[in-house]
Amino acid sequence: MFQFPETFLWGSAISANQAEGAWREGGRGLSNIDLIPHGPDRMAVKLGNVPHPALQPDAFYPSHTGVDFYHHYREDLALLAELGLRVFRTSISWSRLFPQGDEETPNPEGIAFYRDLFRECRKLGMEPLVTLSHFDIPMGLVEKYGSWRSRKVIGFFLRYAETCFREFSADVHYWLTFNEINILLHSPFSGAGIAFQPGENRNQVIYQAAHHVLLASAQAVKLAHQYSAANKVGCMLAGGSFYPYSCDPADVWESVRKEQENLFFIDVQARGHYPSYAARMFREKGVQLVMEPEDEQILTTCVDFLSFSYYASRCVAGTLDGKEVNDGNVVRSVKNPYLKTSQWGWAIDPLGLRITMNQLYDRYQKPLFIVENGLGARDTVLPDGSINDDYRIEYLRQHILAMRDAMEDGVPLLGYITWSAIDLVAASTGEMSKRYGFVYVDKADDGSGTLERRRKKSFYWYKQVIATNGRCLED
Repeated sequence: MFQFPETFLWGSAISANQAEGAWREGGRGLSNIDLIPHGPDRMAVKLGNVPHPALQPDAFYPSHTGVDFYHHYREDLALLAELGLRVFRTSISWSRLFPQGDEETPNPEGIAFYRDLFRECRKLGMEPLVTLSHFDIPMGLVEKYGSWRSRKVIGFFLRYAETCFREFSADVHYWLTFNEINILLHSPFSGAGIAFQPGENRNQVIYQAAHHVLLASAQAVKLAHQYSAANKVGCMLAGGSFYPYSCDPADVWESVRKEQENLFFIDVQARGHYPSYAARMFREKGVQLVMEPEDEQILTTCVDFLSFSYYASRCVAGTLDGKEVNDGNVVRSVKNPYLKTSQWGWAIDPLGLRITMNQLYDRYQKPLFIVENGLGARDTVLPDGSINDDYRIEYLRQHILAMRDAMEDGVPLLGYITWSAIDLVAASTGEMSKRYGFVYVDKADDGSGTLERRRKKSFYWYKQVIATNGRCLED
């Protein structure tokens, strides 16, 4: 029977923008995520359909408080150490280090906060894995430069990245440049601070911004290696294969086309050049990239490993006529008739994780790292204070077994990180009621609650998984 290697990195994750809160404390500046409200106006802002997003006095912004990880991080890390995590994934809020984004020097309070956070992780026996940009860009860069539209933002990002490598490389050895980089295509403002202006060619804006992001990522990888030979840098994909709805060649071709669109960023980050299909894709979308002579050479710096999130597979068809559309997330797809769905309409497909892992490794031949996998669900606190989230345990168990099968197939995997370690603000909906964590946080969708932390049943289950290095899954 296959056994996980003793060095396998079992972990869990949060992000700064969903958990930290303290949006105006410690010298932090305004971030794009701070302008995305909860409620009916959320999607328009997320998608970049509001040309000049601004704070509205009557709106609720859940990221402003998150789950107050900024003030609870010692308590939270102690819980995660009790859980037995070998790796803890989090992110740095760019605007906490550079409040406007274009400052010459970083904010010392921000440096001090993250240095203490990462050292505390180490003290408790957890390896930090840190994302530089997790749906997070200073609003100063959005308002002054149009975010990643501008090539100037590359330089500001590299100043930020170099600061992180200089200040934190003693404690952090695993880095990701951009979280779910492909979400830029589907949710431009939340993914990269892109707010469209009237009359713009949206595809041109998106892919020109993507080019700048890819240049920034490649140069950040080079910088990380210069600062420490121990630094390993990965890219990060919102993963999940695109199945054809049927064996109709039109459906199969649509799945090929969607896979190419989805893997476009990773093709560049893992291979060091634009893929062969890019010219056709740009032509069909009316995109003409503006490139400098040195860009092709810059892109040849590749990542060390490939990380991805996996929540669900997708299903696509040549035409949507007469087919039920899946409600889940911002990536539009057809409802797969063979799969059950979560409370939020996401397909539950453990075998899809095995499929995705095999496809990614076959394509890139680089070590993989699952850095998000989890189930968003409504949890109930029982009268005795317990939270029996057996549905989450079953979801995770099935996916871990599928992951193990993929490793037995020959896919090298560095580790497995669940989403999320503690409950936090859902990136898609802004809800607290869409819970992912092993630790329940007493906070409601309207922001009310005590913020008390409470272990769920899944906490004790995952603790056993880690303690036995997965052997308990056979029981």
